[in-house]
Amino acid sequence: MSKDPNKALRRVWDFSKDFLYLNLGMAIYMTGWTVFLLPYHIPTGGWVGVCSILYYATGFPMSLAVLIGNGILLSFALWQLGWKFTMKTGYAVISMAFFLEIGQRLMTDESGELIQILGPGESTMACVLGALINGVGVGLCFLSGGVTGGWDIVAAIVNKYKNISFGRVLLYLDLLVIGSCWFIFHDWRMVVFGYVTLFVYTYAADMIINSAKQDVQLIIMTQKGEVMARIIREHTGHTMTQLNGEGCYSHAPMNVMILMVHRHEHISVLRLIQQVDPAAFVSTSRVEGVYGLGFNRIK
Repeated sequence: MSKDPNKALRRVWDFSKDFLYLNLGMAIYMTGWTVFLLPYHIPTGGWVGVCSILYYATGFPMSLAVLIGNGILLSFALWQLGWKFTMKTGYAVISMAFFLEIGQRLMTDESGELIQILGPGESTMACVLGALINGVGVGLCFLSGGVTGGWDIVAAIVNKYKNISFGRVLLYLDLLVIGSCWFIFHDWRMVVFGYVTLFVYTYAADMIINSAKQDVQLIIMTQKGEVMARIIREHTGHTMTQLNGEGCYSHAPMNVMILMVHRHEHISVLRLIQQVDPAAFVSTSRVEGVYGLGFNRIK
C-alpha cells in the first residue's frame, strides 16, 4: 500500500512551521524581558518570573536558573506526562535560555549594568511594552503547539489528577509569585507593575492565539440557493450546507445556507450574496476554530 506523498509533505510543512513559530516566539518573548522588563526591575508570573526575582535579589544568571528549574520540572513531566510533552517542552526551554542569554549580553553595558533603552524613570512604559512583546511571543509559541515550561508543567500535572483547570492553576501560581515580591523587596511598586504586566501579556497572548483561529460563519436565507452556492464556490472555493426551510409568516419555501469563510473573505462573500439575491436575509458571527477541508486540521 503506497503512502500519500501529499500527507508526508503536509507533515513536513507543519513541523517546519511549528519549529519556526516556536523559535520566533521564544526570541520575541525574551526580547520583552531583556530589553524592557529586566533593566527596569519589573517582575511577572511564571517560572521566568521566579528567576527574575532571584536575579534582582542576588544577580544569579537568569538563563542558568531557567535551565536548572525547568530541568527538575521536566523530570517530573517525563514521569507523569510522557516523552512527547517532555521533548517539545524541553526544546522550548533550551531555546528560551539561549535567547535570554544572548539578549542579556547585548543589553549589558561596559559597567555590567543592563541598558535602560527608554531612559531612567520610564518604568511604566517599559512595563507595557515588555508585557505586549511577551504576549506576542507566548502566543506564537502556543500556536506552534509548544509550552514555555515552568508553571505549564506544574499545571499540566495538577490538571491530570485534580479537577482544576489548567488556566486556574497558572493564575494561582502567578499571583503567588508576584505577591512574594513585597516580602523580599518591600516595594509595592514591583508588585503593582508585576500584576499589570501579567494582565497585559495574558491579554496580548489571547489576542494572538484567538485571532489565528477566528473565522466567520454566515447563515443565508434565500430562494436562490443553488445559484448562490455555485457563485460562492467559483469565487472562494468554499462549499456550504443547504437546509430546506419555510417562512413562518409567508409560508414560502426557502433555502437556509450555512457557510464558513476566512475573515479576509467575509466582505467579498457578502458582496457576492448581494449580487445574486439582494433580498437575501444574512446573519454573520465569528467562530473560534473551524476544522476541516480548507481550514485548520485537528492536531
